[in-house]
Amino acid sequence: MCIVALAWQVVEGLPICLLSNRDEFYIRPTQSLRHWQDSPIIAGQDLQSGGTWMGITEMGRWAVITNYRDASDQRIYPTSRGEIVADYLASDLPPIRFAQQLEQRQQDYAGFNLIVGDRQQAVYMSNRGEAPQVLAHGVYVMSNGLMSEHWAKTQHLRQRFVQEFLPLLALPEVSESDLQQVAWDILEDQRQRLPEQLPQTGIAQELEQLLSSTFIASPNYGTRCSNFLRCFQQHVIWLEKTQQGPQQGKIQCLEFSYSG
Repeated sequence: MCIVALAWQVVEGLPICLLSNRDEFYIRPTQSLRHWQDSPIIAGQDLQSGGTWMGITEMGRWAVITNYRDASDQRIYPTSRGEIVADYLASDLPPIRFAQQLEQRQQDYAGFNLIVGDRQQAVYMSNRGEAPQVLAHGVYVMSNGLMSEHWAKTQHLRQRFVQEFLPLLALPEVSESDLQQVAWDILEDQRQRLPEQLPQTGIAQELEQLLSSTFIASPNYGTRCSNFLRCFQQHVIWLEKTQQGPQQGKIQCLEFSYSG
């Protein structure tokens, strides 16, 4: 489970701005943000499956994936969803072509929402009812239902992202500390939705309530890390904040220029 807010070609000089939380069981082994060895991928890594939930390359390819929540689906799938992101980043297919090819084998994966992109194009698809579609310039929020379903959880994040965060990016001068403060405040929002606002995904209402906040906290499962990604015309700044474990609160920064 994760949540993502994306401003795609909305802010002048900043084609991609993305805030996201990665939610997972605390026990699941994870590697933090880094350049993968012998690979073009820059991402964190799920050490259990080998894939990732979000990544980028120095050529400007990027991708992010979330689970589609459906408690009625108890099948065991042969391939991890995190491998989709890694496969895309390691390929040279245009985003729409990759998504179209993935659609032909989407039944091999548990439910997912996916955005793949490069410096020219972004494409969204879900293997639970959304064919590949090129995204127009705009703001998109993706969680654990279809983007078209407009959950209260995603609407809340969208409102804060549009009203509190994007205006800062449009200012001629804004400090890095101010930007980060607002980004982390938005991503660490633990306010839950009202019972009547909850989606019906087949899980108990108590669990649905727990999962309805942007930032999730429970004894065994919750937000493991938060990400603030900015892709400018020629360079990238990616901040990853650890949200659980002995490194809790640590902010790692990777900055690089595009290589092509």
